[in-house]
Amino acid sequence: MQPVAEPRRLRPWAMWFVGALFFCYAFFQRVAPSVMISELMRDFNASGAILGSLSAFYYYAYAAVQLPTGVLADRWGPRRLLLVSGILSGIGSLMFATSDSLLAAYIGRLMIGGAAGFGFVCTLKIITVWFPPERLAMLSGLTMMIGMSGGVGGQAPLAAAVAAFGWRGTMVVGAALAFSIGIAAWVIIRDRPPGEPAGGATRQSVPMLLGLRLALRRSQTWIIAAYGFFILAQLFAFGTLWSVPYLMQTYDLSRPEAAGSASLMMVGWGVSAPIIGWISDRTRRRKPSMVIGAALVGLVMVVLFYVPDLPFVVVNLLLLAAGVSSAGMSVCFALVREHNESFAAGACMAFINMAVITSGAVLQPLVGWLLDLNWDGTMANGARVYSAAAFDGAFWIIPVCTLAAFGLALAVKETYGRSVVSA
Repeated sequence: MQPVAEPRRLRPWAMWFVGALFFCYAFFQRVAPSVMISELMRDFNASGAILGSLSAFYYYAYAAVQLPTGVLADRWGPRRLLLVSGILSGIGSLMFATSDSLLAAYIGRLMIGGAAGFGFVCTLKIITVWFPPERLAMLSGLTMMIGMSGGVGGQAPLAAAVAAFGWRGTMVVGAALAFSIGIAAWVIIRDRPPGEPAGGATRQSVPMLLGLRLALRRSQTWIIAAYGFFILAQLFAFGTLWSVPYLMQTYDLSRPEAAGSASLMMVGWGVSAPIIGWISDRTRRRKPSMVIGAALVGLVMVVLFYVPDLPFVVVNLLLLAAGVSSAGMSVCFALVREHNESFAAGACMAFINMAVITSGAVLQPLVGWLLDLNWDGTMANGARVYSAAAFDGAFWIIPVCTLAAFGLALAVKETYGRSVVSA
């Protein structure tokens, strides 16, 4: 019996890993523009606002597919969705790599973001089907950790690859990775355990739509979503795009060095997210990690941006602390589920995920526009160079966002780890 049982125990983990690997790839693509800013500005003759929009096109598409993803995962299953997503993401990456105009680059990033948007929800679907409910929080946290490893890979390692092979060549390799993950999903993933009937998908899609309507009537749903939007301003508007040129300009670093330091934000987030989630489950408290996290992120960002002459070791510690502190948002998914009926869980979590990713869609081009307003006209190799003063004049928006997150966290109603119904 043991030889038969062992593959059954291992296969769910293999399926989960393929889904988590696609989420890892999605995060890699999310941060990739941060280490090729000068090349993109040069090749497309782009300003900071245009480059911010080019990066944000990923977020536009990613956010747009979040609500439909839950219904499609129920109707079609994660196997087919991840296959199609891998293929479309690969095509988008190829289009981006070979683009000779901004329009083609926009379309490529749009395809990448839309396809990547299925990764996290499909992985959650695999977890809910193939694992017992008590493992959901742990595996969700581990999925986020693997996703953040993609963010780390999209910083210093990608910067070295761009320096060696150019940004176009590295994006071609990225396309090959997407195709490979899509094929692996088709080969390894199964939508349901053997013997489980295929029916019920359409029945499951109706409660999600009903649950979304009910969830959006509750103030707590909107408060939690707004918290997710504002708390990750420092990660999306700074860490995944403008942190590398900022560190290069302010601390006279090479691009690989700056990317390595910037990746500490992802490291801190990825390592601490499952730990904070575990502590929240053990103490049955959601609000403290949100309040403390927002307060610490705001303090860290103010010190990082506006305290002069910091030793670089302190800068690295602050970047790591920013990632650790902002990981408090990982409890938002559990919190919103507890503030709504159980059948609305999928809709609620999809809505929170959409709000979180919209942060990057809005704030990346906004910071780019603020940088352009403070640009002194300096150019290097066909790309705009922003001074330290320009960054200071643009980054004020990030502490303001964390202050808003702190106020929203105070307005959250504690659930004590149990399902409640709030007004």
